[in-house]
Amino acid sequence: MLRVIAVLLLIPLLDALLLVVAATQFDTLSAAVVVLLVVVTALVGMLLVRAEGRHTLRRIQEKLATGEVPTDELVDGGFLVAAGAFFLTPGFVTDLLGLLLALPITRAPIRMAAKRWIITPYLDAKAQGFVSGNVYVGGFPGQGDAGPSPSGPAGGPDTGPSDGPGTAGSDGSPSGFDHDNATDIDFEERDE
Repeated sequence: MLRVIAVLLLIPLLDALLLVVAATQFDTLSAAVVVLLVVVTALVGMLLVRAEGRHTLRRIQEKLATGEVPTDELVDGGFLVAAGAFFLTPGFVTDLLGLLLALPITRAPIRMAAKRWIITPYLDAKAQGFVSGNVYVGGFPGQGDAGPSPSGPAGGPDTGPSDGPGTAGSDGSPSGFDHDNATDIDFEERDE
């Protein structure tokens, strides 16, 4: 969390330094030209965000009309909101970040990286693995590596294997599942 705050504080600092350097060091650029350049980049950026926002909204409506979930489009919408905020913040660094988030060519790889390293791990943590399919599949959750208790379930004799969940039995099946005691249930009606 501290890294995020540090980056958020570093960007305006870089912007201020770059604006001061651009206004003082370059003889061809006066302070008025630098301010005008910042205002023009913000206006052009906001027009770009507006156009991309309309395009993204149209794609969301098309996906919803076909019954699909518009996950990529919603992430794009969030990036466009961030791009608009970056364009409204005066400075060249924030305008560059806004441009990276507003252009579809650069937004697609950013979206894939965000889904891989931010969105999916966050949702997996909230949904306990159901988003990516990394669900717990052996024994009972919270049982640990100790396996069933020596007295077995409900104090009776131990009938299951002694391996903990997550380890495989000799036949490759997860421990805690006994093929000999498995019952196949057929829910279809039979005409006899």
